[in-house]
Amino acid sequence: MENGEPDLSRYLEVAHGAGRCAVLTGAGVSAESGVPTFRGEQGLWKEYRPEELATPEAFMRNPELVWEWYEYRRGILEGIEPNEGHRTLASAEKIFEEFTLITQNVDGLHQSAGSTDVVELHGNIRRDRCNSCDARRGEEQGRECACGGLFRPDVVWFGESLPPDAISRAFHAAQSADLFFSVGTSTVVYPAAQLPYLAKEAGAFVVEVNPEPTPFTPLADLSVRGPSGYWLPRLMDPLMPRNGQGVD
Repeated sequence: MENGEPDLSRYLEVAHGAGRCAVLTGAGVSAESGVPTFRGEQGLWKEYRPEELATPEAFMRNPELVWEWYEYRRGILEGIEPNEGHRTLASAEKIFEEFTLITQNVDGLHQSAGSTDVVELHGNIRRDRCNSCDARRGEEQGRECACGGLFRPDVVWFGESLPPDAISRAFHAAQSADLFFSVGTSTVVYPAAQLPYLAKEAGAFVVEVNPEPTPFTPLADLSVRGPSGYWLPRLMDPLMPRNGQGVD
């Protein structure tokens, strides 16, 4: 759908009968709340060099500089609230027999909106992880772990692999979904970008919500232009249980 209103009749037919739904969210969803993105003309990587701030080598070379950068980014998140897209996805847990929310974002806004089980492909900036024993904690003072290692932000850096459990859950959800949403993501960063393709190949009805077309757009069963805060309520609200009853 490039112009005008899309025909949602086929989507609603499929969605009302869907038992398993998976959703992939990207930076565009959080950008609607005011979280800076990394790519594009206004992206953070236009101003900062990722190899100096977001690699294991950078951390070992200068952990204080890396921590300054992440404390700055945590400070940006203070006062930022989930938007209607986040809240709609939290409510969507009530619609389907199986619902899997997969995110490339590290800001924790899905959890703030009420989502109870989020597959975090790139970690969470609100957590710390020991670079030696992998112990995790919330945002706390002190950089040294009891094991002698150093705490670092619990995010996936350039050159690191995604968490095996997270990517395994994401691939399984995509390949078993009846209905798959790709929301606010450019579908160019792999392996996350592979998920809508896997869902499509496995027979899912795939919905894309993004302000701009993406490489996946021609394959989407329904592709709408605009913010998630506008489109997700329109797509999910008709499916919400009414009067305690499940979806027909």
